[in-house]
Amino acid sequence: MNPRTLSPLLRQAQCLRHAPKPSFRPVIRQHQFTGSSRRPNDSPRNPLDPIALQRIDAQRRAHYNRRSYYAGAGMAFSMVAIYVLTTSWDLPPKPLQNDSPRADIGGIERGTPVVGGVTGGTEIRKVGEGTPTDGDKEKVEQVPTGTSTIPTFPKILNLATDDSGKTGGVPTEYHLMGLGIRTVSFLGIQVYVVGLYIATDDIAALQQALIRHIDPVATTLVPNEKDKLRTKLLDAEIGEEIWTQVLKESGIRTAVRIVPTRNTDFMHLRDGWVRGITTRTQKASQKGSAEFEDEGFAKAMGELKGIFSGGSKKALPKGKTLLLTRDGKGVLQAWCDDTKMGEVRDERVGRQVWLGYLAGKNVASEGARRDVVEGVMEFVERPVGTVATQVV
Repeated sequence: MNPRTLSPLLRQAQCLRHAPKPSFRPVIRQHQFTGSSRRPNDSPRNPLDPIALQRIDAQRRAHYNRRSYYAGAGMAFSMVAIYVLTTSWDLPPKPLQNDSPRADIGGIERGTPVVGGVTGGTEIRKVGEGTPTDGDKEKVEQVPTGTSTIPTFPKILNLATDDSGKTGGVPTEYHLMGLGIRTVSFLGIQVYVVGLYIATDDIAALQQALIRHIDPVATTLVPNEKDKLRTKLLDAEIGEEIWTQVLKESGIRTAVRIVPTRNTDFMHLRDGWVRGITTRTQKASQKGSAEFEDEGFAKAMGELKGIFSGGSKKALPKGKTLLLTRDGKGVLQAWCDDTKMGEVRDERVGRQVWLGYLAGKNVASEGARRDVVEGVMEFVERPVGTVATQVV
């Protein structure tokens, strides 16, 4: 075949070879949806999907957190309000047995017995007897207590307890060593004012017993020696050892005067003393001491509890005086309204009650303990035997 004849055919074949291929696209039918129509395969959106659950949980936690904040703020406000009310709002006092109005208490003659032992003047009376002494008419210096409820304590007490019969019934003069306020809870709620007294004639024995722990041959202490004694008395361990020896061996006569700043009861006071005694006796047993493990001490503790138990011995109103005395042999006596409540003859019980105010890691009133220490510092800075002659 002639090449000239074939060339048109070849060109036509090449054109067909390079011609674009037709494209086939699927036809998609457009469906028109109204507001109420859905696709058959579409499902409604789940309202509890993970994002919605997280939001709901966050809202619930925020709600409970707000409730916790409001409850905590309300509790704190309530506690502060209770503290303010109990410390600044004085209830009307109960009338005294002599039916004297409170405004006239300051004008009562010193010869008139007053129930509770708290008057506008000085408390000096014979414990255990209704008839006041001649010295009751004399004014005695008052010491501020630091609280408006019981503003002052007398610096001198004249007490005629059972053991003073040896002096022909003449009341024994007691001198205030120190005082403080017993508080409870972290709010510092005041319970009572406590003062520790010592028989004026026994101050020399106390001086000698304390000075001996610094210098056995000295009769007075110089300033640096006073600082050493003060440090020892404030130490929990050493102070307890010193006061234990003083109370056991010196034969001094002492008294603890308690006046509540609010209505309380004897069982509350008793439980506080018993807890303190139990703690100290257990500590002594752990150190190997068997001093408090005999039946005699357990019986004496029962006697102490019995003094402050019973229906007639429950209430101790605000302002009424409770007096605990400890004679030279360590016999503990309790007095209220010039009436003897009872006694414990085992000297260990009275000594442990006294130690609850004088020494140890946790005392009933830290202010009283420190004030007593400062009081004895005034004793030891003077020669032995000279303080009693200077006491007014």
